[in-house]
Amino acid sequence: MAFYFCKTQYNILTEYGLKMKPYYIETKMSYKEFKTTFDLGDGRQIEISTGKLAKQADGSVVVKQGDTMLLATVVSAKEAKPGTDFLPLSVDYQEKYAAAGRIPGGFLRREARLSDYEILISRLVDRALRPLFPEDYHADTQVMISLISADKNIMPDALAGLAASAALAVSDIPFNGPISEVRVAKIDGQLVLNPTLSDLERATLEFIVAGSASDIGMVEGEAKEISEEEMLEAIEFAHKAIKVQVQAQLDLAEMVGKKVKREYNHEPSNPELRESIYAASYDKVYEIAKLSLPKQERSAQFKEILSGFLTEDLDDDTVFLTKKYFHDVQSAAVRNLVLNEGIRLDGRDSRTVRPIWSEVNYLPAAHGSAVFTRGETQSLTSVTLGAKDSEQMIDGAFIHGYNKFILHYNFPSFSVGEVRPNRGPGRREVGHGNLAMRSLRQVLPKGDENPYTIRVVSDILESNGSSSMATVCAGSLALMDAGIKISSPVSGIAMGLIMDEDTGKYAVLSDILGDEDHLGDMDFKVTGTEKGIVACQMDLKINGLKWEVLTQALDQAKEARLHILGEMKKTLVTPREDYKPHAPRIVSFSIDKEFIGAIIGPGGKIIQEMQRETGATISIEEVDGKGIVQVFADNKAAIDAAVGRIRTIVAKPEIGEIYEGKVKSIMPFGAFVEIMPGKDGLLHISEIDWKRLETMDGIFNVGDVIKVKLLDIDKQGKFKLSRKVLLPKPEKDESK
Repeated sequence: MAFYFCKTQYNILTEYGLKMKPYYIETKMSYKEFKTTFDLGDGRQIEISTGKLAKQADGSVVVKQGDTMLLATVVSAKEAKPGTDFLPLSVDYQEKYAAAGRIPGGFLRREARLSDYEILISRLVDRALRPLFPEDYHADTQVMISLISADKNIMPDALAGLAASAALAVSDIPFNGPISEVRVAKIDGQLVLNPTLSDLERATLEFIVAGSASDIGMVEGEAKEISEEEMLEAIEFAHKAIKVQVQAQLDLAEMVGKKVKREYNHEPSNPELRESIYAASYDKVYEIAKLSLPKQERSAQFKEILSGFLTEDLDDDTVFLTKKYFHDVQSAAVRNLVLNEGIRLDGRDSRTVRPIWSEVNYLPAAHGSAVFTRGETQSLTSVTLGAKDSEQMIDGAFIHGYNKFILHYNFPSFSVGEVRPNRGPGRREVGHGNLAMRSLRQVLPKGDENPYTIRVVSDILESNGSSSMATVCAGSLALMDAGIKISSPVSGIAMGLIMDEDTGKYAVLSDILGDEDHLGDMDFKVTGTEKGIVACQMDLKINGLKWEVLTQALDQAKEARLHILGEMKKTLVTPREDYKPHAPRIVSFSIDKEFIGAIIGPGGKIIQEMQRETGATISIEEVDGKGIVQVFADNKAAIDAAVGRIRTIVAKPEIGEIYEGKVKSIMPFGAFVEIMPGKDGLLHISEIDWKRLETMDGIFNVGDVIKVKLLDIDKQGKFKLSRKVLLPKPEKDESK
């Protein structure tokens, strides 16, 4: 029990000037806070507390590790909206800039729409939570997770799933959890739980793993060409930690006083209607599923059967139930066809990958391009090469800096034959693009081997399953077409699962269709090279995935991945020897730190003048005590001109060298001559000619260009020049 006191002192003066004694009014406020802590296994403690903040939410907790604190709240409507047949769940993760002691950029200087980074974390939490809500729970539900304090070395995203689940655990909202999420990484050969940001830079694998005490539900991450065995080892390691975190949430809920989950009835039911629809349509649906029709034709035939049940005299509830029960029939028919006969919707067996064709250099004006088509899924991908000033600025509360590899994924409505307004990229596009980006990032040339900012854009032109994996394949081909020296081509495959939980019968499906993703129990995307796995994303819709099933899925994915790589090699085997003729070129070189200011000039005058006159883009930054210069242009002449001018600025005069200099000023004792930009030397009157000169009058004019030799550089760095040593020495007159 905590108490807070508000004290107000009153000095009351009457109109007669009498002064009364001061007194205090005390207001007592109280709350009851509950806390539980657990250890990550190496002395690091995580605390979960509730009862102090956001008490009007259905559930709220604060998760704390070190100075990092996350506030998670959950609120769910008491009733579902009419006609809703799904869970309207929204998960929003947001980082408060004040948490990291920063002020937001932009005109408004306040937190705005979620960044891509925040959207990706929101998706991780959403994908872990969503499968564990009851199937018939359809009330609007909102989970909000806020980073309210940040330790610069503790990554908050690994705590977000724990915070969200704990808020649900102390609420009365129906939820078949708890769950938790952890990050597992292999650093210096050892598996580490929730590593620090600085340690993560050395990781050879990094996965976010989510699950309950008994099952794994979600995996996402990247790796440096690891084996399937290494991946399984990492997931198992993570699951042991998840079990501890789940128990901590149960302990907290017990402390609070376990709430009775609210009663609800969000779905009307009509068993007779269900039975009649099943009896009248199952065999027809099964036969259509068996015909191996194209996606659009198959959908049309299914809709024709459904339309026979939707007569005009039906009320809204009956229409709702008719559509729901027919969907259940479709699901049962498709699943049974696979489990009983081993036949999929397009006629393939469980291991066969759809036909593939690809082409590179399809877009003649792009710096690199590829078309990759697998079955009815197609990606047109382009590569654009840019200079350093094209880098993407990341301005988040926790993560901020610059990114030189960008991948954008676009999913227009025409790719699935639909009409939909173009509202820009949604969360799905951000998530799919991130998976492809993480896959290709692993094989890019490192450091100075890649001077370019690279933007890859995948436009999905057709989609029937796993367009993100098509993006990986097309992106790999387009990068090679652009001449980027990737270490190995990368391919990707999406694996599915059909499982009967009652009998234990299952089928692992390679290269799933859209309907197999929708009606199936797993979407497991794996990308990799011939050497190993570079990224993965797994979502499960069922409980109790056995390790042997996961092992089979990984082995089958490897087989499919290598097959796709073989098909890609028929188009292009290795990166092109050179960039496209119209692709921009970059020259990088280092200079002494002392010359950075000379190249930039006062107020940027010199560098801006060079860019304007040569047409090249010049960037310069200090790295490890050296100046790193990049010159970027779309033609060699512009680069040569800019590099030549920079070389002239940074060149150091050498004693004994001859220079063409410009007379800058004339003094009674000689002339100052500029032998290099910004470098003047004294040409003394005695060094102008072999004959004695009494005065400088009429010898030179300012602006004259003359040849001089550098005789010496004194301790103060002053240059001593001579002109006469370049002139023939008069012969000595022997008669005198």
